[in-house]
Amino acid sequence: MDLKSRLHDSLRGARKTTLSKFEGLTEYDLRRPLTPTGSNLLGILRHLGGIEHAYLCETFGRPLPPPPLPDDWDEELWHNGDMWVRSTESSEAVLAWYHAACEQADQTIQDLDFDSPGEVPHWDENHRSTTLGDMIVIVLGEECRHGGHIDVVRELVDGRAGSDYGDFGDPARWEAYVARVQAAADHYRGIG
Repeated sequence: MDLKSRLHDSLRGARKTTLSKFEGLTEYDLRRPLTPTGSNLLGILRHLGGIEHAYLCETFGRPLPPPPLPDDWDEELWHNGDMWVRSTESSEAVLAWYHAACEQADQTIQDLDFDSPGEVPHWDENHRSTTLGDMIVIVLGEECRHGGHIDVVRELVDGRAGSDYGDFGDPARWEAYVARVQAAADHYRGIG
């Protein structure tokens, strides 16, 4: 398998893992902020759709309809505005748009060569030139990084952790493990 195919497989795997974290949740749980900076599941997914759209569609002249955004959207996009979903916005529309962005990105990857040139419109004018290979690596990195955020936020919603959570043991074993981690941290409580 060539490098492009291996990276594409990894990208599809990261997306699949991300989407599995959305199963069985209420609208409230999809949207509620669970970190001091407001991280929430649906907002992170919208952001990831924007990354797929910008770097693997627009960069190679393969536009997709823009993401579903409220009518009064403004420059907030560049200030975490794409990291949450307003109450007037449909979670179904955000999920559908993410799927559409990924499908178009997949088509780009399938149709173009690894070294096919592209230009990122929102990058500095002197540094817009890139290749499909570079963009696959960037998008894969973003999917994995934000996938980790989604893992943590999902665990905060209902305790559901990664696919190997059950392999470690039952809840009592996890409690004992966390107690050991806390004890190690407590050793340094109050020390510089």
